[in-house]
Amino acid sequence: MPATDKLPYWRLSGFYFYYFAALGCFLPYWALYLQSLGFSHSQIGQLMAIFPATKIVSPTLWGWLADHTGRNIALIRFSSCMTAASFALVFRGDGFVWLALAIFLLSFFWNAPMPLFEALTLSYLRQDPHRYTSIRIWGSVGFVLAVFAAGWALDTFLAIACLPSLVLGSFLGMAFVSLLLPSRSMQVQGVAAGSLMAIFQRKGVVAFFLVCLLIQIGHGPYYSFFSVYLKESGYNAGQTGVLWSLAIVAEILLFALFHRLSKHISLRGVMLIGTSLSVLRWMLIAWWVDNIALLTCAQLLHAASFGANHVAAIQFIHKHFAWPHQSKGQALYGSLSFGLGGMLGSYASGEVWVSLGPQYVFSVAAGLSLVALLIVWGWVEKPERVR
Repeated sequence: MPATDKLPYWRLSGFYFYYFAALGCFLPYWALYLQSLGFSHSQIGQLMAIFPATKIVSPTLWGWLADHTGRNIALIRFSSCMTAASFALVFRGDGFVWLALAIFLLSFFWNAPMPLFEALTLSYLRQDPHRYTSIRIWGSVGFVLAVFAAGWALDTFLAIACLPSLVLGSFLGMAFVSLLLPSRSMQVQGVAAGSLMAIFQRKGVVAFFLVCLLIQIGHGPYYSFFSVYLKESGYNAGQTGVLWSLAIVAEILLFALFHRLSKHISLRGVMLIGTSLSVLRWMLIAWWVDNIALLTCAQLLHAASFGANHVAAIQFIHKHFAWPHQSKGQALYGSLSFGLGGMLGSYASGEVWVSLGPQYVFSVAAGLSLVALLIVWGWVEKPERVR
């Protein structure tokens, strides 16, 4: 891959924008849409768990295909178009089994393009990886605009039944931008990368993936039930959208400043800060949801619980996985954290929400973040002792 390739900044940024705009329309409000169809908390948890469940297998499969064929762009285009086509199935029925099937197909394809796209973006930034956040920031912009706009629309003039149309519009935008991406081979010649097993035998790599798993289990209740929790606590759709938007605004600010911060804070330091502030965030949401000031602080801490941990993870994989394994590395990160971790968090929170209550569900999330903090402290990127 020539180092002189011109960076297609706006096409890369545009894909991030629409991908996360779809997520912004979907994630905060889909549980409310399912609730409007009459599903119970347990059924909502089961349906929401399908998304991360498919992420356990889907990104790894697509990542293997990408690294084996070098055809990242073709796979990104195909999976993006199939994402939009799969989501259109939700307009054909609203029964539990039908929606479960539609969500399974949707998530199988929707989970595919992002790990491949992360590897593609980093392939353009091989000599300058710190510029990643200046491109990825547009995904956060798309998310926050979609969350705010959808929340405002649903609170003023649109019924919740219109939500699928909003989501589909963003998926179609993502598919369109994917077709505009320039062709590019991702195969690397003459690089001795070693095996994946050898990478996992390096000190701290397994601990890193365990930390990612725990962090995303902790985010499971937030992604699946935060909007429901707010509704049951007396917040309307507009207020819910603002609170979700605050979290992403904080994430955007982190991405904008990360290049400067990274000069003074190590990758290990970023993860220590991210995991420790995650503990605080979940405790605030658990026990002070009625205090708007503290809830606002908790949402601003999304910059730490997700933003800092995610950027650190991307940098960690870029550092430890050589280029022939970049797509597989990104896919494994998605599968083990957002996939397995998200599935466990979503499913478990739905099952115990009624019996334990939301306060204890989010308290468990805080406990898992504390365990992640201890693992980072003991094993991840720990400097060698000077003898």
